[in-house]
Amino acid sequence: TELAKVISVFSVKTEKYGTTDEAYGKVQNAVAYLKEHGREKGFAEIGNRLGRFNDRDLYVVVYDLNGRNLAHGAFPDMVGRDLIDAKDGAGKFYVRERLDIVKANGKGWQNYTFTNPVTKQMEPKAMYLEKLDDYIVGCGAYTKG
Repeated sequence: TELAKVISVFSVKTEKYGTTDEAYGKVQNAVAYLKEHGREKGFAEIGNRLGRFNDRDLYVVVYDLNGRNLAHGAFPDMVGRDLIDAKDGAGKFYVRERLDIVKANGKGWQNYTFTNPVTKQMEPKAMYLEKLDDYIVGCGAYTKG
């Protein structure tokens, strides 16, 4: 029925945390959105904390190929910052590694540690990355060790 179609849009998440499958899907949706709507509108939607690319502890990020953050769904103060030398909680140059992954393969997964915006704790995370034009789109899920 028409009502069932309308209601199905409002899916209730029973899990407190996002999954790697959901993170992968967020990247696929963000890439499609960017292709359809362009950078300006796409980056604004990615940075919208109440928007389609933010869900629980899942959020999309975008970097240029030099390590500058272009859009961030959880930490807007990162936007515009050169993060090429940023280190994760274990001392890994995580932005450099992202660039290496997409330059080598065009897409892939990365494991690192980062502050979870829900728990405010440093936690292990797996991020899916995909190159689009001259930038990287990513979304990660906290993996709880």
